[in-house]
Amino acid sequence: MPLRLGEILVEKQLITGEQLEQAIREHQKTKEFLGQTFIRLGLISEEKLLKVLAEQQGMAFLNLKEIWIDEEVIKKVPAKFAWHYKIMPIVLNGNVLTVATSNPFDMWSVDDLETNLGYRVETALALSCDIIGAIQKYYGVGADTIERILAEAPPGGAAEQAVAKEKIEDLEKASDDTSVVRLVNQILQQAIQDRATDIHFEHFRGDLLLRYRIDGILYDAQVSENMRYLYPAIISRIKVMASLDIVERRIPQDGRAKVNVGDKEYELRVSVLPTLYGENVVIRILPMLMLFSMADLGMEDKDLQVLQRVLQKPHGIIFVTGPTGSGKTTTLYTCLSQLNTRERKIITIEDPVEYELRGVSQIQVNPKINLTFAGALRSILRHDPDVIMVGEVRDFETASITIQTALTGHLVFSTLHTNDSAGGVTRLIDMGIDPFLITSSVEMFIAQRLVRRICPECKKESKFDASEITTLPQGMDIPRAVFRGKGCPACNHTGYRGRTGIYELLVVTEPVRRMVLRKDPSDLIEAKAIELGMKPMHEDGWEKVFAGITTPEEVQRVTQAAE
Repeated sequence: MPLRLGEILVEKQLITGEQLEQAIREHQKTKEFLGQTFIRLGLISEEKLLKVLAEQQGMAFLNLKEIWIDEEVIKKVPAKFAWHYKIMPIVLNGNVLTVATSNPFDMWSVDDLETNLGYRVETALALSCDIIGAIQKYYGVGADTIERILAEAPPGGAAEQAVAKEKIEDLEKASDDTSVVRLVNQILQQAIQDRATDIHFEHFRGDLLLRYRIDGILYDAQVSENMRYLYPAIISRIKVMASLDIVERRIPQDGRAKVNVGDKEYELRVSVLPTLYGENVVIRILPMLMLFSMADLGMEDKDLQVLQRVLQKPHGIIFVTGPTGSGKTTTLYTCLSQLNTRERKIITIEDPVEYELRGVSQIQVNPKINLTFAGALRSILRHDPDVIMVGEVRDFETASITIQTALTGHLVFSTLHTNDSAGGVTRLIDMGIDPFLITSSVEMFIAQRLVRRICPECKKESKFDASEITTLPQGMDIPRAVFRGKGCPACNHTGYRGRTGIYELLVVTEPVRRMVLRKDPSDLIEAKAIELGMKPMHEDGWEKVFAGITTPEEVQRVTQAAE
C-alpha cells in the first residue's frame, strides 16, 4: 500500500510525528486538504510540500519564473478561467493542454476546463503565488474583469459607440457598476503593489496605453487589448472617485481621492487632460503617512553634518535645486520634520501639498482666487512663524518677499529649478534680485538628483570599464569591479529597487559671498566651492557606485544634464 502524504513527510523528516498528529486534528475540524493544513499551521513551506506531492503523484513541479509561455497558448485559455480556477496554461501539444496548478487533487477544475476548452488537460504543480504572478504577467491587470464586462457586448465598434453615447445618469450608473469599480480597483492595487508613484492612462487612435512610473522610470503595464472598449467607463469611474465633472471632456480637471489598501491609506492626485483622441489621465499615488528621516536621504556623513549645522541657524534661506522629480520636496519635508518641535511654529506654502505633516500649518496655492506664493507669504508673517517653506521661487516678487522674510529673522526653505547649486545664484540674479540681498540672506544651496538603488536580491559583481564612462571625477581611485542587478521578480527584472539621492551642498561662506557680489559666473563660484571642500554631485554619485549602492549607468543618466 502506498504511503499517505503525512507519512511521506514524516519519513523525509520534513515534519515530526507530533506535528502530523496536530495537523490531522486540525484537518478533522476544517475538512480542508491536509496539505493546506500543513501550510496554514506553518509546519512546512508550500514549495517543499508541492515537490513531495509531485513525486507522490508522478507530476512535474515547475518554476514559472523560469518558464517562457507562448502567446498562442495564452489565447487558448480565457483570463476568466485562469483566474477562477487559479491555473496557468503552459504548453499546448496537439490536443493536450498542460496547465500549472497548486492543487493536484482538484479534478473538478480539470473536468470543467476540458468541457469548456475542448482539450485534454494535463496538470503540473507550481507555487500558488507564482501562478498568480504569471496570470498577471501574461494576461494583464484586470483581464478577467474586462472579459466579464464585455461578455454581453463583444468588442467592436457598436459596443464602443454604445459606451460613448451614455447619458449622464447612465455614465454614473456605469461608473458605479461592480465590474468597472473592480477593474479600477485592480489597476490601483497592482500599481501600489508594484511600488508605482504614478499611473498613466494614454489614449491614442484605436489604442490604449497603461503605464506605471516605478523608481522614476515609466514601464508599460500588461493589459488586455479589450480594455480600450471600456475606457470611457474607466475614466468616468476615476472622475467619480476624484469628485470631478464626468460630463466635461473639453478642459483639464484636477481632483483627489483617498483609498485604503490593506492597513495603509493612500491619497490619489488625479489629473485629466483632453487630447486629440480622448482624455488622458495621470494618477499620483501618495501614502498618507510618511516618516521622513535624515538617514534615509542618502547624504554622506560629512554633508549631513554640514546640513545639520545650517539647520540650527535661527534665520536665513536654504534653497534646494534640481529638475522636477529630483526629490526636492522630500528633502524639504525631511528638514521640516527635523525642526518640527513644540517650540517652533512652521507654515508652508505649496503647490500642491504633497504630504500632510502633523503640527505644521500647510497652505495650498490657488491661482483661481489669487492665492499665490507671494500673496500667501505676506499674510503668514502675521501668524508669527519661526520656520517657513515656500514650495518654489519662480519669479521676482516671490523671490523678493522670500528674501525679505529671511532678513526679518525667519528660517526659510524653498526650491529653484537649476542644474547645479552654483546655478542658484545666477537664477536669482536673473530674476532681478540684488547680489547684496542674496549674500545677506541665503545660507546654502543644495543640488540633488535621484538614482535607482541596485536590487539587493539580485546584486552581482560586474566588470567595470572606465574607458566607457565620460563623467568620472579626476583623481578618484577606480576599482576593477562594480555591482549591478541581474534582474529578479523582487525588482520586476529591472535590477533596481528603490531610490536614493546624490547631492552637492554649496554653503555661502565669505569667499563665495565676495564672488556673488562681483557677479562672477556660476562655474567660477562652483570651482571656489569645490576648493573650499564642496563635493560635486557627480562625485557623490560615483562614490555610491563604488560603494555598491547604484550603477555607473544611473549616475551618468541623471548627471549628464548637469555637466
